Amino acid sequence: MHVRNKFNVKQIASLITPGVYADGGGLYLRVRPTGTRSWLYICMINGKRRELGLGSVHDISLSKAREKAAEAREHFLNDRDPVKERARALVAQRPVATFGKFAEQLMDDIEDGFRNEKHRKQWRSTLRIYAKPILETAVQDVTTEDVLGLLMPIWLEKPETASRVRGRIERVLDAAKAKGHRQGENPARWRGHLELLLPRRKRAETKHHAALPFDQVATFMTELRKRQATAARALEFTILTAARSGETIGMTWGEIDLAECVWTIPGERMKAGATHQVPLSDAAIAVLTALKPGDPTADQLVFANDGGRQLSNMAMAMLLRRMGYDGITVHGFRSTFRDWAGESTAFGREEIEMALAHTIESAVERAYRRGRALEKRRELMSAWASACFSSN
Repeated sequence: MHVRNKFNVKQIASLITPGVYADGGGLYLRVRPTGTRSWLYICMINGKRRELGLGSVHDISLSKAREKAAEAREHFLNDRDPVKERARALVAQRPVATFGKFAEQLMDDIEDGFRNEKHRKQWRSTLRIYAKPILETAVQDVTTEDVLGLLMPIWLEKPETASRVRGRIERVLDAAKAKGHRQGENPARWRGHLELLLPRRKRAETKHHAALPFDQVATFMTELRKRQATAARALEFTILTAARSGETIGMTWGEIDLAECVWTIPGERMKAGATHQVPLSDAAIAVLTALKPGDPTADQLVFANDGGRQLSNMAMAMLLRRMGYDGITVHGFRSTFRDWAGESTAFGREEIEMALAHTIESAVERAYRRGRALEKRRELMSAWASACFSSN
């Protein structure tokens, strides 16, 4: 194939304006705004633009650049892609990363994004235990058969664990591909892949936290008030605010506005990751007022143990056991609240769901948040406090 070239050596020296200049036969000279100049080979293969760098003008002469362009053109005509070949060569030159080492490095990089220490440990432990057969396998060599071999023994026996393992392996392999350690599809991908290869599970019945019937809550609260422990006050406050136990035990005085009767929980402490405001009833304010030291610091815990440290996650659960309510969970009081609000009041679902800090999905409901949401929830929480102490 005869190529009609446009450049000569003197012209090359004179091209200093930023742009891309064609010599012919797919050879181009690129002049960048920084002044650097380099050779390119550009062509179209199956409707896709392919671009291959051939080197700097300072290192590659015009005649040599034309030779390299001719070689590249010959490769493409013979269904070889020098761009991909160069990329594969670069990958081959990198040290081989095992799945285990790459996963550990990834966890080091991303663990600051986890909400708590429990999640950090779960990530590492699930992979170390259930992905053990591939920990020493090169990350680029992990196959669908490898992933199936890990999941099949636990897929039906430990469904939740198996799903977490699959998802974590998928993320590790996606990250490996993003860093150039892998090519091709992810063998741990679920949709359109593993969902076709793993056995279907029977739909499990939803497990609900054991809850106290709402017509018994006033009697329970009367008993609870007789208890003097900090855990008792924490449980009373948790019930009155329909909060999660973790939100209560991690609460600091800086989150409380006693003048406005509002508890503002920062997003990093919320399950949904969004800041949540809780209107406080008179009963909830009374709990806080009784506990408040003279001049607490903003980061001082409201419900601290004798050593000033955060209460244990089990403190309120153990209190329930000591009171003889073995079958009731702390979280179950949120269900008690929901049942009471839905069956005994005229409050709308929006107020109830927002009081429980559940995500509001519809645009109408999100707009409602910007209206009288807090005021309506204040009425709801005051009514709930009255129900909690109706027998007093």
